[in-house]
Amino acid sequence: MDTGSISGLVLAGGRGSRMGNVDKGLQPLRGKTMVEHVLARLRPQVGPLAISANRNLDTYRAFGAMVLPDESPDGVPEYAGPLAGLAAGLAHCATPFLLAVPCDSPFLPPDLAQRLLAALQDNDADVAYAATQEPGMRVQPHPVFCLVRASRLPELAAYLEGGGRRVDGWHRELKSVEVLFEDGDAFRNINTPEELQQMDDTAAGAQSLSQVASCISGYDPDALSVRDAQRIIGQFVQPVRAVEMVALRASLGRVLARDIVSPINVPAHDNSAMDGYALRGADLPADGSAGFKVVDTVYAGRPSGVIAGPGECVRIMTGGVMPSGCDTVLPQEFADSVGDDSITLRAGVIRAGDNRRLAGEDLAAGSAALKAGRVIRPADLGLVASLGFAEVPVQRRLRVAFFSTGDELRSIGEPLGEGCVYDSNRYTIYGMLQRLGCEIIDMGIVRDSPQALEDALRTACENADAIVTSGGVSVGAADYTKQVMAQLGDVTFWKIGMRPGRPLAFGRIHSNGRSAFLFGLPGNPVAVMVSFYFFAREALLRMMGAEAPLPLLRARSSGAIRKKAGRTEYQRGIVARGADGVPEVRITGSQGSGILRSMSEANCMVVLHDEQGNVAAGDMVDILPFEGLF
Repeated sequence: MDTGSISGLVLAGGRGSRMGNVDKGLQPLRGKTMVEHVLARLRPQVGPLAISANRNLDTYRAFGAMVLPDESPDGVPEYAGPLAGLAAGLAHCATPFLLAVPCDSPFLPPDLAQRLLAALQDNDADVAYAATQEPGMRVQPHPVFCLVRASRLPELAAYLEGGGRRVDGWHRELKSVEVLFEDGDAFRNINTPEELQQMDDTAAGAQSLSQVASCISGYDPDALSVRDAQRIIGQFVQPVRAVEMVALRASLGRVLARDIVSPINVPAHDNSAMDGYALRGADLPADGSAGFKVVDTVYAGRPSGVIAGPGECVRIMTGGVMPSGCDTVLPQEFADSVGDDSITLRAGVIRAGDNRRLAGEDLAAGSAALKAGRVIRPADLGLVASLGFAEVPVQRRLRVAFFSTGDELRSIGEPLGEGCVYDSNRYTIYGMLQRLGCEIIDMGIVRDSPQALEDALRTACENADAIVTSGGVSVGAADYTKQVMAQLGDVTFWKIGMRPGRPLAFGRIHSNGRSAFLFGLPGNPVAVMVSFYFFAREALLRMMGAEAPLPLLRARSSGAIRKKAGRTEYQRGIVARGADGVPEVRITGSQGSGILRSMSEANCMVVLHDEQGNVAAGDMVDILPFEGLF
């Protein structure tokens, strides 16, 4: 087949109303946008490529295809549907045929163009379109997947002008042929956030947890290193892909879902970096001094139409647009003398081009101001506002359900019976999840019974993206814990070479068509925090679409620390600046995993890795500061 005779067109110009009024083609799926999946399958089948789009045009251009907004005839509203995009494609088509496909069907057949072209030529038709048929069902046409003769644009334009919108409606005035394909999934449209999430879930389930773990040399669930556990979790966990547009101020702390592409140059014009006098760099004296006549004054936001000639300058304020002909600014304090309408300057005070900010110097139009995956900070709000955006595409807040397990636990306000304790872990976990920016579902305390645990896990799974539990994962836990979790999904129990926090359960469970990642943390209060920070935190951020590795810093140990090589230890510490300015850390005292007070007193965690042995006073160690940690 001669692919050069066919142009390809991806239809991405709709409103995406069922997806939440977001740009469907730019929604992420399995590590790429949907339009990238479509382009990858379409490119080998066609010659020239174009994308029909009505927003985010620069983002689409970055995919290496021509971008065509709708060119609807007079009286036809914008967003007139895929036919308006098809009309734009036909208007710019330089080949005999145009193959159109939607942006929300990322699994289109690799032989789509070949089979449609063969049918069109064999039947001397104007249009060939795809269809499928499930066993025992009637034929299902897919008219958006169509190959059209480029010469049929006049008929399509007339149909649109007459108010026609149905993709298959204009076929009636043409000779069309239906081509039956066997794979119905290849023509599946992803129309809603739920369908998009389901597709990502299917990808995540392609490898079982045991398959991922088997890639670790010498994998042993009863003797797993911290690094290996982190690696397995990182490979198994998949991002939750659901994008929503929020007001700029509401985006603070949220995860950016797509690149923010600047529609303008920042600054928009060459401008002055300070108060002074704009002049021509060619007029600067090589030696001695030179005088200049002041011909106008420029203020920020009030450009001048004056063109400075030889020996002339313009009084200019910081941010003022550079007058035509000027390329240099003399700071006012550098002027040798200043009169009512003239100045003089000495040679060597400035060079040509000094103190001028070029248009686009901070940010060029079409470049990414902020990259997807960034957690939006206060400075980012100002940057986005400077580009004129009132709304920001962010990832939906991650829904995390959590509960504590144990018959001995009591909620605050309840009387304490003998042998009972107040449940502190739920409050600690709440605080850590809150700082991550999650949508939190507190399910309270779950009693030690198989049915209660199963009910809680099912409820959590059906309402959340992830589940965090505390307690019930140690070797002393009742056998039903493993049985219940294994019954609901793919869960493993690890004994990790670390202190505190040796036991950990991790995996994915399912209930009534929904699934959620599970992080089963130990029951000891300090072990809960350590396990959360070093295993759950980064995984949850990955699910949110953010990349935020732990910010380990270096500090000098103020005293000796006993440490057994072969396991990772986390000790609570207090870091302060030493007398010589080097950060210095001391541990808080007793490091028992049940001493929550030591975590409250600490401002960092001292991280002693597997390969380390005893630490001597003055040795440098890694620390994890608590402040600024989200």
